[in-house]
Amino acid sequence: MSLLLESDQMLYSFDMNHYATKKSAAQSMLDVALLMANSSQLKTILHVGPEYRFYVPLIVLLALSITLQVCLMGSGLFKVNHDSLETMNNMATVFVFFTVLINIFIAALGKFKHCLYPDVHYRFVSSK
Repeated sequence: MSLLLESDQMLYSFDMNHYATKKSAAQSMLDVALLMANSSQLKTILHVGPEYRFYVPLIVLLALSITLQVCLMGSGLFKVNHDSLETMNNMATVFVFFTVLINIFIAALGKFKHCLYPDVHYRFVSSK
């Protein structure tokens, strides 16, 4: 989109293809970051072990979130015709919604920092 003045000088230019490319790249980086965060959380909860109170729910939620993310990333690899593009876009929106919802529950259940280093005791020093 560009706006021209009377003297044919361009006031500003907005390239939709450039914007869409930048947006897709940023979204892909966020997808990879979320996948890495979920993998790290899964590694931590497996390291903590079954003595953690929410061990099984977190394992299930993290596995489901990672599966949805991999399916969502894999769906972009296939070439589709224009008719099924809207259906795939709607499915991707649903997958993203459920991934966000699952990660909210993971964040709520995943407060296990106190379980990581059980041998470390912290002393609180009061300032007088």
